[in-house]
Amino acid sequence: MSRPKRMLPVLGQAPEEPKPAEQQATPEGTDGCTDDCCSGAADTPATPTTREANPEASDGAPVGTLERTVVRVEGMDCASCAATVERRVFALPGVSKATVNFAAGRLDAEHGPGVSVGDLEGAVRAAGYGVAKADEAERPPFWRTPRAISVFASASLFLVGLALSFAGAPGTVRAAVYLAAIAVGGLPIFRAAVAGLRARHLDMNVLMSAATIGAVGIGEWAEAASVVVLFAAGNALQVYAIDRTRGAVRALVRLAPNEALVRRGASEVVVPAGEVGVGDTVIVRPGERLAVDGEVVEGSSAVDEAPVTGESVPVEKGAGDAVYSGSLNGQGGLVVRATKRAGDSMLQRIARLVEEAQAKKAPAEQFVDRFSRVYTPIVVAAAVLLAAVPPLLGAGFGEWFYRALALLIIACPCALVISTPVTVVSGIGAASRRGILVKGGAALEAAGRLKALAFDKTGTLTEGRPVVSRVSPLGGRDEVEVLRVAAALERRSEHPLAHAILTAAGGAELPPVAGFRSVAGRGAEGEVDGERYLIGSPRLFAERGIALDGAGEALAGVERAGETPVVLGDEGGPLAVFGLADSLRPDAKATVGALRAAGVEELVMLTGDAEAPARRVAEELGIGYRARLLPEQKIGAVRELVAEHGSAGMVGDGVNDAPALAASSVGFAMGAAGTDVALETADVALMQDDLPKLAEAVRLSRAAEGIIKQNVAVSILIKGVFVLLAPFGLVALWLAVLADMGTSIAVTLNGLRLFRKRGA
Repeated sequence: MSRPKRMLPVLGQAPEEPKPAEQQATPEGTDGCTDDCCSGAADTPATPTTREANPEASDGAPVGTLERTVVRVEGMDCASCAATVERRVFALPGVSKATVNFAAGRLDAEHGPGVSVGDLEGAVRAAGYGVAKADEAERPPFWRTPRAISVFASASLFLVGLALSFAGAPGTVRAAVYLAAIAVGGLPIFRAAVAGLRARHLDMNVLMSAATIGAVGIGEWAEAASVVVLFAAGNALQVYAIDRTRGAVRALVRLAPNEALVRRGASEVVVPAGEVGVGDTVIVRPGERLAVDGEVVEGSSAVDEAPVTGESVPVEKGAGDAVYSGSLNGQGGLVVRATKRAGDSMLQRIARLVEEAQAKKAPAEQFVDRFSRVYTPIVVAAAVLLAAVPPLLGAGFGEWFYRALALLIIACPCALVISTPVTVVSGIGAASRRGILVKGGAALEAAGRLKALAFDKTGTLTEGRPVVSRVSPLGGRDEVEVLRVAAALERRSEHPLAHAILTAAGGAELPPVAGFRSVAGRGAEGEVDGERYLIGSPRLFAERGIALDGAGEALAGVERAGETPVVLGDEGGPLAVFGLADSLRPDAKATVGALRAAGVEELVMLTGDAEAPARRVAEELGIGYRARLLPEQKIGAVRELVAEHGSAGMVGDGVNDAPALAASSVGFAMGAAGTDVALETADVALMQDDLPKLAEAVRLSRAAEGIIKQNVAVSILIKGVFVLLAPFGLVALWLAVLADMGTSIAVTLNGLRLFRKRGA
């Protein structure tokens, strides 16, 4: 089924916001239903405005509206930590929704105007986690962070304890060293566990803390220390790996310089980029990056636009061309008129869209969340029964309590919960580096499951401009001569067909034309070398009563090929017939082949063009087609594909094709860097007008879909094995922690493989 597309908010505006797909935090005891079926018109919430939790954020909104605030959360160890933060924030009076994405490190809160950014940040800190400022400077290396230092110290103390155990040191000495290792490495864990209990959420920190305390209670000091050390080390490595994906977006924004050289009157002054206004003249010297989006007014240079479009080859820019913030200027100097403020640049917009996309939950992630809400309570209940029932029947308490602790560690599905979001974040980040903007996990998964793909014709599969594909001189005339006369007549015309004939004539010297007259909608006429000629459609000759008998075969050939006929003639009859057609993009055939190789079963072209030209293009590419379609018929055709295949995409420009894109399972917009509309309407925006990027986007999405399936399968398999083994005493505490954290790290690294995939 088709679904409505989310219209992303433009900074400073209050957009209409449809119901989000992601789950929202809800109070204990509610079912969390977010479907429109449960609410009437009177219950519709106020439209939220958007702000960032940073010093430049807008503080306050009109009374009666909701605000949406974004807070960067630091220190979350696993996906279950996100739920603790959600519940803590949701408990604030005035907060109507709180969603935290662990992989993106981001809290999205909707609230009334009475809730300040400080209130939200305070709730995050009360949950045991930190807050990162948007304008934060470069971060220190991982090994110099407090987390890494505490893990190293805890591991060192644990190794000292093991050495003392092998050396036969007194039990009190060994216990003291192990206790120190637990305290140093476990303090963040215990603090987060307390916050989780206050929020009435049974997360991984609570379970690990309970296992540690239980092991200490039965005198297993080494086991307790091993639980803390392995858990802390695993979480630190996991956070480090995921932070690399978040760093990709931070690095993107940092490409834009903080200062710009601006012409003010007769002088040139360096000002902060944020102070450059629309219309200001910015001087860009060779080798500098652009601070703002703008239009070149003087100079020419090759500009590297890779941060915005993903194009690795510099693009020649001259007067009238658009340039983007973060692009690297080549050897020439440019004078640029700013068209946007620094905060509203295309680079900043892409960064915001990527972060919003990474924060959205994919369908697979929502399934895992539902599964974990059932799995964890069941396994915890089984652990309680395992600790209580056998001793009541006469078995030894210590042995069965130990087994119950192992099962308790296995109860948290940390690896399973993180298996999808880390892959989604990695996939979206990898795509953005290639000039492909994927608008969330749902779009990534939908593109990965594509079975059918529909294309617009003009400008998507074809160049979007006509070329002369055949010249048929009549009566033994020379091809060069008829082209020379035709180009001379068309030289004064602005019609695209006239430009095609002029291009076909190349650099030939054209004779002057006397008595030129344009015939609206038909063609033109004039005298060349003393002879009166006409050029235009067959209808022009019919209206003049000039028979085209000698051109019948040539016109029939043009019609069969699906080309547009242009006739050159005089009062005596036709002299030549030209066939003009919208030529295929050079890479169209290769892209069609790559899409088929990627597993897209049906490829079809949907166009409003006539049957003959549509058939010609489709036959050249070897794909299906439907011609003479009105806009509403295109929508119907896309819906038929979705109904037949379950998952079908549409490729267009994102503007004229917006309704058809919205009707598809996933809409692809070509060349979105120059249009805000395409960025908002498409599920996947190809920033450059580059058709092979389409196949690359599908391959990357397919790779992400495969990795998600691998991660979920491995996580469930390992959890299942250890759940079965733990009651039989075959799982030590350290092994349970190692299995859980090892699996979490494995699925994280597996998801991050997308960053290293070149051909995906």
